[in-house]
Amino acid sequence: MINKNKNMKGSIVLNEEYFVDENSIVRQIWGKADTILFIFAGAAAEFALNKAVDWLYFTGRLPADPLGRLFSTVSYARQIIFSKKEAALSAIDSIAAIHAAVEMKRGAAIPDGAYRDVLYLLIDYSIRSFEILERKLDTAEKEEVFTVFTKVGQRMGLKDLPVTFDEWKIRREQHLQENMDYSIYTTDLFYQYRKHLGFLRYRILVDTQSLIVPKRVLKLLRFKKASLMPLIISIYKTSRALKLDCIIRELILPRQYKEQIKSLDIMKKARCPFGFSKR
Repeated sequence: MINKNKNMKGSIVLNEEYFVDENSIVRQIWGKADTILFIFAGAAAEFALNKAVDWLYFTGRLPADPLGRLFSTVSYARQIIFSKKEAALSAIDSIAAIHAAVEMKRGAAIPDGAYRDVLYLLIDYSIRSFEILERKLDTAEKEEVFTVFTKVGQRMGLKDLPVTFDEWKIRREQHLQENMDYSIYTTDLFYQYRKHLGFLRYRILVDTQSLIVPKRVLKLLRFKKASLMPLIISIYKTSRALKLDCIIRELILPRQYKEQIKSLDIMKKARCPFGFSKR
C-alpha cells in the first residue's frame, strides 16, 4: 500500500508504508540496544543447543566469529523491522537466497524445523527481553510480535507456521522439547563465546542467559537460575534513569563491537554527560 500526500507546493508525494507500523510495539522492542542484547543472549544459548547447528558450522563462520555471526542474525531482523515494505521484503529475499546458496554448496536442504526454530526464538526473546527490561506486555502486544515475525516466515516460504499466538506457544514448547540437545557443538560454542568475550563478559552472558531462557534450555545447559541478575538489572534501570548507563556500557561491551551495538539504539537518547558518544 502506498499513501499519497501533498507537499507545500501542492505536488503529490508517494509515501511507501513500512513493513512494521511506526507505532508498533515491535519497533519499541527492537529500537533499543539493551533489549536486542538480551535477544542476542537468548539466541546464543539456543543456537548452541539446536540439533541443526551443524549447518552453522558448515561455512566455518560461526566458530570463527560466533558473536559476529549472531549479530548478523539480529541485525537482519532489525533491518527488516525498520525498513520500508519493499526494502524489508528485499532483505528477507536476500536471507532466503543466502541459505539457498549454502544448501546448494552442501548438497542438502536445511531442515524446515531449523528455520521455524529461529523464527520462534525471535518471537519469544523479543517478548522476554522487553518484559525483563521494561514492562509486561499485554496479549494484544504479544500477538503483534507474533504477527510481525510470522509475516517474515511467510515471505521466506516457510510451511506449517502457527496461525495464532496461542498455537505458537504450543509449537514453541514442542520445538524446545524436540529440536534442542546438548552436543559437542554446544561445548565448542560456549568455549568460543568465552574465548571471544573474556571471563567477565562471558559470566555476564551466562548469567543473562540463565535469567531469560526457557526452563528446557536452562536444564540442558545445566545452568542455575541467576540469583543476582534481577538485582543487577534493577541497578542498571536506575542508572538509565540517571543517564549513567553509558558508563556501564563502556565498561562491559567488547571493544570491537561497541560502535555496532551503539548503532542499535535508534530511539532518541540524550548525549552521554560523561563524554562517551551515544547514537
